[in-house]
Amino acid sequence: MWIKPGRLDLTYCTNIHAGESWDEVEQSIASYALPLREHLAPGQPFGIGLRLSAVAAEQMLTGERLDTFKAFLDQNGLYVAVINGFPYGSFHGDTVKSKVFAPDWRDPARARYTLNLAEILGRLLPEGMEGGVSTMPLSYKPWLEGAESEAWPAILDNLVDTVSALVRIRATNGCMIHLDLEPEPNGLVENVSELIEFFDGPVGSEAASRLAHRLSLSHHEARQYWLDHVRVCFDTCHMAIEFEDPIAALEQLAARGIRIGRVQISSALRALFDGSEAAREQFTSQLAPFADHVYLHQVIGRAADGTLTRYRDLGDALAAPHDDTPKEWRIHFHMPIFTERYGTLLSTQEDNRRVLEAVMEGDITRHLEIETYTWGVLPAPLKTDLRSSIEREFQWVLNELCVKP
Repeated sequence: MWIKPGRLDLTYCTNIHAGESWDEVEQSIASYALPLREHLAPGQPFGIGLRLSAVAAEQMLTGERLDTFKAFLDQNGLYVAVINGFPYGSFHGDTVKSKVFAPDWRDPARARYTLNLAEILGRLLPEGMEGGVSTMPLSYKPWLEGAESEAWPAILDNLVDTVSALVRIRATNGCMIHLDLEPEPNGLVENVSELIEFFDGPVGSEAASRLAHRLSLSHHEARQYWLDHVRVCFDTCHMAIEFEDPIAALEQLAARGIRIGRVQISSALRALFDGSEAAREQFTSQLAPFADHVYLHQVIGRAADGTLTRYRDLGDALAAPHDDTPKEWRIHFHMPIFTERYGTLLSTQEDNRRVLEAVMEGDITRHLEIETYTWGVLPAPLKTDLRSSIEREFQWVLNELCVKP
């Protein structure tokens, strides 16, 4: 739905819904997006942040499925301007954990999948809109085990192949599609300093050189194409886990010409421990229900002196020995964005408020996307009807933006 017509739209990501085949995706859109549009934007265009697995993307590109879906969108006042291309395979029900990072950008399969999504988006994107395909943060650090330098040549080969194709799409039909790199804890690129190093360091220079050679451009021209077509998916949950100040982060990226393809509005889980014996048991017992078997819930802890401690998963953090010094944990568990606290636990809702205010005041991005995908693994007291929960998230965002549906 349009927040600033032609300049800023608000969608929700359909990775909320289970379903890896195209038929399942299509059914969830009919079941959820249509009533949401009726309640939130009657008579107005309503955007969907489409999530397609690799299987669903291939299915959609066969036969007349894509044309049929485009006709369905047009008939029902729906549109697609962003696609979530992070999870390649199954994302609900089964144990996902670190498999969500596979295949990484060393594997040509990741590039093929991404280009399938770009082809789909190019045919669905409304005229005059730019679009984005989000992607995972290049690789998963624990897989590389200090051999990051050996991984970069393959990563760059596949990224340059992808960006070259996006440049050609733009030249052929004027369709502007960008690849939105999504930093995440333990990703190869996980925070602002690593984003800046990726774009402005030796890797970024090498990428521009390869792109210049591939497309017969000057280095300067290739660098500009790289910055046009490789952007950031700024997930507010992920930034909060890294203890990044979101406004300072946005300013640092903008100062270097690094663009925000989309802002994903999502909240992380916060836990505060004051160091007392009485609080120790409460601290761990309150967090235990969030340590599910499906998703990876990375944890970053900050001590009173600012020291950061990183854990691969919440189960690892809970099992690790801890001293009695005060600390704050931030956990990669997407809390409902309308939830400020759960018992003694908190969310990073305030970061969302600040980012939404900045987006309304400036020209940070064209796309806002609500992305709370953890409804199925929430502790029972937080679970409510999914359709009404999604609508409550929209209402919360619209209220913060001072926009009436």
